[in-house]
This record gives sequence, structure tokens and C-alpha cells, in this order.
Amino acid sequence: MPFRREIILLFGCIDCSKESIRYTLSGEHRQKKKGNAIVLVVGGAAEALDAHPGTHELTLKSRKGFVREALITGSDLVPVYSFGENDVFGQVSNPAGSTLRKWQEYARNMMGMSLPLVKGRGFLQYTVGWLPFRRPINTVIGAPIRVKRVENPSKEQIDKLHA
Repeated sequence: MPFRREIILLFGCIDCSKESIRYTLSGEHRQKKKGNAIVLVVGGAAEALDAHPGTHELTLKSRKGFVREALITGSDLVPVYSFGENDVFGQVSNPAGSTLRKWQEYARNMMGMSLPLVKGRGFLQYTVGWLPFRRPINTVIGAPIRVKRVENPSKEQIDKLHA
């Protein structure tokens, strides 16, 4: 889609590569060195395929790259979770091993993004459409986890902070 990249960058979004994260958190692009923050959806595309109403399945245990980058840049980690996010859209059933799930996994591996088949409400009616259902979302923000800068973190340091 033409201009998609530029529109996304205009809203302040960056890709989740280690280079982009380090560049943003190091403050190299600004005069001041402090005050930059990023928000990562740790589960990403894989977790989106498991986001069914009434469920909370996290893809977190194997995701440690964000911890490594926090150690390298010395950036604090602030845990945030929103309860009710999975309830604002319905998703077509896609159990692991199903034909739909295999197709979605193939598309995710090829494009780097998942394609969950979602259903919402309409503008003037509530039976079918693309708008989110009106459901409460409660966001909980934890206390910051202080991280000391480590130029070359070991696997043990990453695992300890991740735990």
C-alpha cells in the first residue's frame, strides 16, 4: 500500500529491530539523552492468533530480546497489561493444527504479521461489522523494574531479569 510506511512513521511508530530500539533508547537522534521510551507488544503476531474473547494466552516465556535490549541500553522495564482487550473483537476459531491456523502461521512467517479473522459490530447495528464491541478494558501498570546497563549481557543475566 503506497505511503503506508510514511503514515506509520508519522505517528511515531518504529520497527521492533534491535537497531531501532537501541537508536531510540540511546538518544542518539536527539540532543538530550534521557526521556525516550518505547512500547513493545512482546507477544506480537503470534499472540494475536490466540486472542479470543474470554481468554488470556500470553506468548512471553520464550521472548527475551526485549530484556537483552533493556540491559544493553540500561532502560527500565515497566510491565503493563490490559484486561479485556481480547473481548473487543471476536475471532474465528483457529485451534492449533487446523487448516486456518496453518494458513495464518504460513502468512505470519512470510509477511512478519498475523492475519486473525476478526468480527466486530456495525456502525448502526450490532450484529456484524468492523468496529470494536463496547467492552471495558482495564489497564494495569506495574512498578518500574530498574535495569543497570550491561554492555554485553550474559544468558544468565538475561534469564534472571526475565524471570
